[in-house]
Amino acid sequence: MEEERDPLASGGGMEADEPAAPGEPPSPPPPPSPRSPAAPEPPGTPGTPEPERPSEAYARQVLLEEWRPPGGSLELPPRLTWQLLFLRRPLYRNLLRSPNPEGINIYEPAPPTGPTQQPLETLGNFRGWYIGTEKLQQNLSWTVKQQCVDLLAEGLWEELLDDEQPDITVMDWYEDSRLDTCVYELHVWLLAADRRTVIAQHHVAPRTSGRGPPGRWLQVSHVFRQYGPGVRFVHFLHKTKNRREPSGLRRTRVTDSSVSVQFRE
Repeated sequence: MEEERDPLASGGGMEADEPAAPGEPPSPPPPPSPRSPAAPEPPGTPGTPEPERPSEAYARQVLLEEWRPPGGSLELPPRLTWQLLFLRRPLYRNLLRSPNPEGINIYEPAPPTGPTQQPLETLGNFRGWYIGTEKLQQNLSWTVKQQCVDLLAEGLWEELLDDEQPDITVMDWYEDSRLDTCVYELHVWLLAADRRTVIAQHHVAPRTSGRGPPGRWLQVSHVFRQYGPGVRFVHFLHKTKNRREPSGLRRTRVTDSSVSVQFRE
């Protein structure tokens, strides 16, 4: 699935002209360290009551109704329990950390902002993102943000990923900033356990037509299907265009990034 949408438009999104994918797709950059799952607080910590653990039968019933796997059933390996899956909820949730770092609402126009001298890290909660800059010509640059998601650490398991191969959906919203013809790129790699072997990949650099008011939000999404066995990591990387002005850096903003795993409908 590949689309661009404007959530504020009533008759469809802004027209876009996407260039053909390059003949040589880029290789994944040196992988950032995948985040570790949050360590649970020790029992008895004030203000953090331990969640009630459901029975195995109840957890199985609830998750099968929510997930609706093919055939209506799902076999778990001996090391897994439905109780653990009930608490982890690895399917149908966003696996990225800090998906909306600046707290921006896509259902409203991008709030006006002028050039800034402040580092990006001070403008929101960017925990989990590895941030870099690529300089370009004519006072332009890319802000590069990336995460590497460890699917097993998030609660998924080898047999599910290799045999069922559930859909892996990536989605992002970027601002039509008009700073250049192309102000956004998305690069995603599905990687093996060594975090270097590429099993599947997706790359897009949309170009908008320039019609309509600037500052609207555009959506980019893609679904990986039947990608083959061995996927253990999702390396998510997006770029947003900046322009250097005398008073500071004018940025293209991005929000509501997501990576999720779900069964096909």
